[in-house]
Order: sequence, then structure tokens, then C-alpha cells
Amino acid sequence: MFWVKKIISQLFMPIPMVVLLLLFCIVMLRNSRSTRALLSVTVVILVFLSSSTGSNFLSSPLEDQYRVNNNPIGKGCLILVLGNGHNDKVPGMAIQKLSPPALSRLSEGVRQFNLGQDCKLIFSGWGGDSSSESHAQVMAKAAIELGISADKIITFPLAKDTLDEAQYMKWEVGDFPFRLVTSATHMPRAMEIFLNLELSPEAAPTDFITREGYWWSLNAQNLLSSQRSIHEYVGKLWFRLKHEN
Repeated sequence: MFWVKKIISQLFMPIPMVVLLLLFCIVMLRNSRSTRALLSVTVVILVFLSSSTGSNFLSSPLEDQYRVNNNPIGKGCLILVLGNGHNDKVPGMAIQKLSPPALSRLSEGVRQFNLGQDCKLIFSGWGGDSSSESHAQVMAKAAIELGISADKIITFPLAKDTLDEAQYMKWEVGDFPFRLVTSATHMPRAMEIFLNLELSPEAAPTDFITREGYWWSLNAQNLLSSQRSIHEYVGKLWFRLKHEN
């Protein structure tokens, strides 16, 4: 089911979706009126998703649900930082191997750690089929590079996705309260998943992608932001459909 979810979600991402529509247009070349209409829709979709107007339209409803968390944490707190990938081929220290979202999550996790006393950081994420070590281990090494003591770190190296991460937390801490650190667009879906398992997360979002910009400026960054938001909407729909059956 994990790979089925990944494959289906890719069909709704901007670039694969536009490519499929264009390929469909090629097949329909004999029907010129229908082809022109479909090509027009494809162009509109690409322009909308590549603009700040379109990307912000998609990301704002997700990111506005939870704000930056500056509240102090009590003694003995737990901070779960959800994974987001790394690249073994990048040379240098562990912190340099992290993806931009993962680095942002790590930074927020360390900041939350410093808001409390005697806290522990929990990192999650598997390494996929090609990585030599799990993402959780790379995040842990990066945290140590930032000055966190190794005995203050717990890892979930087998968690493949947010559902797995929530299940591991259920096994490890039960209903004990914890700070949940993840990207702002991902936070609504993550909170829904964790609360569904009757856990006690407190949101600490980071990696906000809603940005002011010129409506006429079309760029790859806006397209990436749109893709991340669409991924979350598809993920929320998948989760709800799966748990309704």
C-alpha cells in the first residue's frame, strides 16, 4: 500500500499531470477542437501553479492552521521531528546532506529543545532502498553536530511515512504529551494522523512556504510550493478514505 500511495499521488503532481495532459492531447490530435481546449486547460494549470498567486492559494489554508510555537516546555519534554530525506552523495558533514525541509525541521527541533529542560529529541525516517543509513540516523548526527548530546536523542529508523511515525510514537510514549515538529504545510495532516491514534501532540510548525511575490512572475519555486501543497491535500484525502473503510 505504501508504494501504491506514492505512485497515485505522483499522478496529481504538477509536472506529471501536465505531461500526461500533453500526451493525451497528442493522442487526440485528430479532434482539433477538443485538443485545443485541453491544451488551453493545461497551459492555465501550469501558469496558475507556477505563480505566487496559485502557490499561495494552495499553501495558505494549510499553513494558517498552526502558527509558530514559542511556548516554554516543561522539564522532561519530548520533541518529535519528522523526517524529510537526505542525500548520501553530498560530501561533508551530516547537516550538509539534509534536504532543505529536513534542515528547517532540524533547526526548529533544536530550538524547541532549548525551550525546555532535560528534553529529548526524537528523529524518524528510513533510508529508502539506496541509502547506506536511515534518515533518522543522519538527522541524529546532524543534531550532534549542532551541539545536542547523543544521550538526548532517540531514533525511529524504520518509519517510512507519517502513519508509521505516529504508530512508533504510540508504542513508545502512549498518550504522553510531546511537541511535533514538521513543515507547516504538512502539519494539518500530521496532526490529524497523530490525533487519530489518540496521541497528545502540540504543533510546532516550521518551513513555511507561503511568500509574497509578483503575480506575473512564473518560476520553479512556486511550482515546487504548489507540488508540496497538492501532495498534502492528496495525502489528507487518502488518509480519510482509508480510515472510512
